[in-house]
Amino acid sequence: MLLAGKFRHDEEDPMMKVFRIFPVILVATAVAGCGWWGLESEEQGQRHGVSSSLVDFLYPGGEVPPEYSEVTPRLELPIRVGIAFVPPGTWGQGVLDEAREQQLLETVSQRFEQREYIAAIETIPEQYMRSGSGFQTLEQVARLYQLDVIALVSYDQASFTGDTKASVWYWTIVGAYLVKGSRNDVNTFLDIAVFDIDSQQLLMRAPGTSAISGKATLVEAGTELRKSKEKGFEMAVADMTDNLEDVLDGFEARVEAKEDVGVTIAHSPGYKGGSGGIGFGLLPVLVLMLGLRRWTTR
Repeated sequence: MLLAGKFRHDEEDPMMKVFRIFPVILVATAVAGCGWWGLESEEQGQRHGVSSSLVDFLYPGGEVPPEYSEVTPRLELPIRVGIAFVPPGTWGQGVLDEAREQQLLETVSQRFEQREYIAAIETIPEQYMRSGSGFQTLEQVARLYQLDVIALVSYDQASFTGDTKASVWYWTIVGAYLVKGSRNDVNTFLDIAVFDIDSQQLLMRAPGTSAISGKATLVEAGTELRKSKEKGFEMAVADMTDNLEDVLDGFEARVEAKEDVGVTIAHSPGYKGGSGGIGFGLLPVLVLMLGLRRWTTR
């Protein structure tokens, strides 16, 4: 389970299995959705939320994800990367306007655009993502921007306009969280999933979370809640970016080690970076070690 943006490892259920059974997880997530556990009362109406679904975007209309593919992703370094928010569903509009979304995506891309194996990072406007859905849309965007991989940011934000009598379990895109549900509290959950365009394979992912406690008076509630929602996205994006940086540090380490454990690496003419195969299946374990090291040094 992922808690507060950190990675926790269950030895009996290695996280590397997630990458082998990702289509099954997508189906389970689609069925489960986002919702409450353990609270059955009228107070549920006090919760308000917005979300975007990676599953609904990639597999619209109830499509079933394909079975696990044996195709090995091939990356030619340096790679061109696209990053975009998954658009919200028809059930509601997002908290952020497109300009603010682009600003947040830029803060993510600026952290990684100087890495040797990244040729460029393009932030994709939401209008292009809204033009369709599924991998066909991703392929069209990839052709337009000449992308090799694309990072999709999905989100789930829950806010409360009244106090609940007890904490509740809330199922989010990054796992189950215990949410107190106090007045004007805002909980934001993000997940970035990076896909290889050609093979349609998930390469890596990282979560981001934030929790803001509301302290506004009744008169101030509307304005403060809106500010908290925007701040919640900023904080969750920062947390997600830190986690993604850990993943990419592991990426670099495995490239330099020339390990051949799952992803074929090729070089563009003139590129003199690392070689060999990259073990994305082992990245969660590596990220766990990095996260624990960072946590213990605080």
